[in-house]
Amino acid sequence: MSAPDPRTIAVLAAAGFPVDVLTDEQLAVFGSLSEEELALLLDIKARLNEVEPEVQAHGAVAGGALF
Repeated sequence: MSAPDPRTIAVLAAAGFPVDVLTDEQLAVFGSLSEEELALLLDIKARLNEVEPEVQAHGAVAGGALF
């Protein structure tokens, strides 16, 4: 597996992804995302952040089974 693109990892870290706790294998996967995949992932995270209190409430009710 190739080394992760540090620019992609930096973008993910700036967006709030916990890159410091990911394994080398996970970093390699995230670091190999295409620009389109990265944009999609960031868009999904932004939408989840917009409804965060609602998502957290569901997680509490479902015992965290959603994520």
